Amino acid sequence: MNVPVRKIIHCDCDCFYASVEMRDDPSLCGRPLAVGGSSDRRGVVATCNYEARRYGIHSAMAMAQAVKLCPDLLVIPTNMEKYRIASHQIMDIYRDYTELVEPLSLDEAYLDVSASPHCKGSATLIAQEIRRRIFETVGITASAGVAPNKFVAKIASDWNKPDGLFLVRPDEVDAFVAALPVKKLFGVGKVTAAKMNRLGAHTCADLRGWSMADLRRHFGSFGERLHDLCRGIDVREVKPSRERKSVSTEETYTPDVPDLPACVALLPELFEHLLGRIKRAGCEKFINKLFVKIKFSDFQQTTVECVGRAPDMETYIRLLETGWLRAGRPVRLLGVGVRLGESEQVEQLNLFG
Repeated sequence: MNVPVRKIIHCDCDCFYASVEMRDDPSLCGRPLAVGGSSDRRGVVATCNYEARRYGIHSAMAMAQAVKLCPDLLVIPTNMEKYRIASHQIMDIYRDYTELVEPLSLDEAYLDVSASPHCKGSATLIAQEIRRRIFETVGITASAGVAPNKFVAKIASDWNKPDGLFLVRPDEVDAFVAALPVKKLFGVGKVTAAKMNRLGAHTCADLRGWSMADLRRHFGSFGERLHDLCRGIDVREVKPSRERKSVSTEETYTPDVPDLPACVALLPELFEHLLGRIKRAGCEKFINKLFVKIKFSDFQQTTVECVGRAPDMETYIRLLETGWLRAGRPVRLLGVGVRLGESEQVEQLNLFG
């Protein structure tokens, strides 16, 4: 297999939201800090600093649980406008070195610098310079991984966090990946990792002993991907424009919305937010489905969708009614959205509809 040798940097900022807050208020430094929703309003942790992580706190944890783990935890509400300003600065720095920047979040991205003329073509020097510029311009630290492919670069960026850089040269990939625990592989969550461990595979080196047939038998079509990843093979390109598959908006309500009429009464505001997002994304002609998302008071979740070429209030009401009847209890979250298809498919629907 001819695998292209690239120079890939994976760069992301250390506890981004929390770092921006500590930058703006130095008195927060050295104290356990979480950014997110209030603990008494079912909020969750968006991110937390390293002092908070020592208590076992992590992103997506319920804020109430985080406060139990650390009673002295400082909780700060998110300020997305401030983070977006920092994000624009960071992305501008990335794009100074290459047009091949694939954003993964506000602060995180893959960069393909294979053809970059900067720093005499050295990916390591480029990564060092990017990290320095982020600190000088934005006032926060960033970590980076440098490797021949995206998979290894992303793992490498975690190696020396926070405020670190780790390089995996092409001739080091095999040994680096062989020693990795299987849970580090993309797509391998707790359940799959536990299954692998039960079957005797604890590291990528263990997994290399499995035939393709064995991998397929135990993990289906994902087995083929595992076969490559455990050998450090990843041929994915850095894609500057990520394909958008849907546009949606949702809202969590406290207290819970008691019944169906009350849910229907909330739809117009969600509908208006959705129209604004669709307009900003410029994706009107790619819409091919409409959907409603409901999360009930017991955290059961359901999504109802239908074919549709444009957002329609009456359709969303019908979808909401169908979804609500699946559980018939108070609702804690409502969302409305559209799914997007390929332009050719959408044009065909318009032609024959």
